[in-house]
Amino acid sequence: MPPAVRRRPRRPATALGLVLLLAGSGACASDADPAPGPRRGAPASPAAGPDAATPPFWVDPNSPAARQVAAWEAQGRNSDAQLLRRISERPGALWAPGGDPRPAVRRAASAARAAGRTLVVAAYNIPHRAVPHPSCADRPTGGARDAGAYRAWIGSLADALAGARALVVLEPGAVAHLVDGCAGPGPREERYRLLAEAVERLKRDPGTRVYLDAGHADWIRDPDDLVEPLRRSGLERADGFALNVAGFRPDAEVREYGARLSRALGGRHFVVDTGRNGAGPPPESAESPEATTDRSWCNPPGRALGTPPTDRTGDPLVDAYLWVRPPGASDGTCRGGPEAGVWWPDHALGLARRARE
Repeated sequence: MPPAVRRRPRRPATALGLVLLLAGSGACASDADPAPGPRRGAPASPAAGPDAATPPFWVDPNSPAARQVAAWEAQGRNSDAQLLRRISERPGALWAPGGDPRPAVRRAASAARAAGRTLVVAAYNIPHRAVPHPSCADRPTGGARDAGAYRAWIGSLADALAGARALVVLEPGAVAHLVDGCAGPGPREERYRLLAEAVERLKRDPGTRVYLDAGHADWIRDPDDLVEPLRRSGLERADGFALNVAGFRPDAEVREYGARLSRALGGRHFVVDTGRNGAGPPPESAESPEATTDRSWCNPPGRALGTPPTDRTGDPLVDAYLWVRPPGASDGTCRGGPEAGVWWPDHALGLARRARE
């Protein structure tokens, strides 16, 4: 079962969602050199041709959503299957496995390369992902066992991506935890080094773009608090930063927050996770009067898919809208859901049904 990252904003009785792993599947390999990366942050042009609105990112033809569509069609649930195509036919991120990432990543990279598309990857294996402390409740520990294991893992991931076009969202939560204190006092300096080294290693391949995760506005309220941690984590070598991974914050809010952070960083670009922010954030109320933490992040009802993945954002600072956190995977056993990371068809169907398109 893939791990999840649960994150709480820096204020009492609030919480943020869960990030889940999703393994990819592949097709045949291609020996062609990777083409230049897609144009970033530009609106679609009427003169760009019939493929102008097609996202440049790879769609996994064997994703849980795609398999569910096939199963429902076989059962005669055609209307539900058609709704679920809003997920199955759109590109999502491959969460690199925490053991040996090479088999799954190579399959997906090969398929993406053969299709002439960019593979979106989430790298989530930093050691000491969160510390066991009351202020960091509901946040899993784990990740690579130590710095050496993490360096080897990043090397394996980079090797698997070699020769393909890839966009890597690096370590959801890792930088924000350095700000909110949940990285722990011991691993802080090590984490800065590992993140910077990971950026450098991944960027050795000219086809790989890297975005350091930076949380969102309801987690780290003041973007100035992220400036130095991002710089120390290798932002200068990266292509930019990522916002709202696994989150529900609406596009306008994320763009405004991202623009403020970009100005403080000298104009750096960013990408936004819009996988389930179409109805905005869930109510921020505890599940019971006795609850010590707000679990509104966990399978909140009434949410919807957000802006479909695209690099035609209409905003010169926003390189892409992405579905980093796979829509339809459970956040955990709250609200009747299965274990964290397990595909939940009814939840996915609700996200799709409430989507604007």
